Amino acid sequence: MMQKTIHRTKDKNHARRLTAMLMLHRGDSVSHVARTLCCARSSVGRWINWFTLYGVEGLKSLPAGRGRRWPFEHISALLRELVKYSPGDFGYQRSRWSTELLAIKIRDITGCPLHSSTVRRWLPAAGLVWRRAAPTLRIRDPHKDEKLATINEALAQCSQDHPVFYEDEVDIHLNPKTGADWQLRGQQKRVITPGQNEKYYLAGALHSGTGRVSYVGGSSKSSWLFISLLQHLKATYRRAKTITLIVDNYIIHKSRKTLGWLKENPKFRVIYQPVYSPWVNHVERLWLALHETITRNHQCRSMWQLLKKVRHFMDTVSPFPGGKHGLTKV
Repeated sequence: MMQKTIHRTKDKNHARRLTAMLMLHRGDSVSHVARTLCCARSSVGRWINWFTLYGVEGLKSLPAGRGRRWPFEHISALLRELVKYSPGDFGYQRSRWSTELLAIKIRDITGCPLHSSTVRRWLPAAGLVWRRAAPTLRIRDPHKDEKLATINEALAQCSQDHPVFYEDEVDIHLNPKTGADWQLRGQQKRVITPGQNEKYYLAGALHSGTGRVSYVGGSSKSSWLFISLLQHLKATYRRAKTITLIVDNYIIHKSRKTLGWLKENPKFRVIYQPVYSPWVNHVERLWLALHETITRNHQCRSMWQLLKKVRHFMDTVSPFPGGKHGLTKV
């Protein structure tokens, strides 16, 4: 077992100790072992004592560095509890936690005089990360549970005869959205903007079962844009008995023109998602991919160049996700 450990271990000091024990077991003297392994006789004697007292485990190397002075597990649990609250809940004027303030609060609770740099080192090990908070309105849809139940029921019945789509609109701006990119330290990339902004709008429907994307475009975000998408779905899925769309509460989805068209086409069923709940509509992920792939930091000088790339993206992204749109060449 010791010979196998010597072949496997990456710790050369551990291998030297094991080799010394094997040489002594073979009958070599302490002096010969010390000369062969280039160490002092006192070191060999120390290894013999460790092996006598603790066996093979006593020959393993100790972890590098100094051991933690303070109870790490308890302080990690305390950190996870503290970040659930705001510093204002404890009487401080700060709205966000800093490492200095966390160190002060831990010292007040436990008496451990931790330095802020120690707290900063321990935060990732405690499972805590520094990230942007998500703005959330306090307004809650009183019918949220009922709407979610209706959406889940429709998704469960999705089939070839009864397809269900996530639908939403997106704005395409000629002035590029700026985003992070890899660049040399101290040098910032430049994104040329046309100056005079132009807008174009897409209405897209994402099939909840297959991921197939259907879309139409227009120069205005009106009811006719939404109706054009409905007509496109009607022509594409002619054999479907019913077509269900999950939409948000934007005015074009419930305008007089839209309701009149839906009344003339009972094949369509529109389900409105809860207010202030954009994550319910999965087509938002498609628009995020569109911006990350095409519109951020784009170099197009005219709208037709940008729309050419947008249409190529929409054609290659289906089915979504999984279409490897970020690796597709133009």
